[in-house]
Amino acid sequence: MVETVIQPPALVFVPVVGGGGFPVRRIFCVGRNYAEHAREMGHDPDREPPFFFTKPADALVTGGADMPYPTETKDLHHEMEQVVAIGIGGRNIAEASALSHVWGYGCGLDMTRRDIQAEAKKMGRPWDMAKGFDHSAPISDLVPAAGVDPARGAIELKVNGQVRQISDLSKLIWSVPEVIAYLSKLVELAPGDLIFTGTPEGVAACKRGDVLEGSVAGVGTVRTKIV
Repeated sequence: MVETVIQPPALVFVPVVGGGGFPVRRIFCVGRNYAEHAREMGHDPDREPPFFFTKPADALVTGGADMPYPTETKDLHHEMEQVVAIGIGGRNIAEASALSHVWGYGCGLDMTRRDIQAEAKKMGRPWDMAKGFDHSAPISDLVPAAGVDPARGAIELKVNGQVRQISDLSKLIWSVPEVIAYLSKLVELAPGDLIFTGTPEGVAACKRGDVLEGSVAGVGTVRTKIV
């Protein structure tokens, strides 16, 4: 056994409905996976191959905890998403068997420093600091996959009780099996990986004091307050 020279980082867990915790390895996020969101961001929603970015596991905010307003931004945006939790890993996973690799589902917020992202896009630079900052991924408790249909059902976000985003999972450009199959060609998926599957239209700025409450039908609710 190798003796560590510093204290190893704590393993990150997402609570599971009914008890227990899901240990998180990596977080992958799908960009522009709803046509109307692609349009509102100024892009053609034709079915181009999906693309991905990542967040660190310790960006997760669980249990309805508050989210600190991040530094170095004046334009923090919410992006409500369905989350897929991988229970069985694999490479080059077939689309037909992709759902058998899913342990469960949740709902999450891909919080975004939009001004930093816009500058990165303009300069042709990575989005990391726009997407992967501290506390950038509030998430609900996870539910086991049995009985959950990831292909249809309402997805909604309310800010201070007012609906900001509302759509249906059936409007995903790339379905959950397609996303898993495509991503597994790029990296070998492993138990503990999370996939944020994309946000519908209606993304907008948040301010300190805002209460965000998002839901995915049959899955649950994610809640956080920006402080």
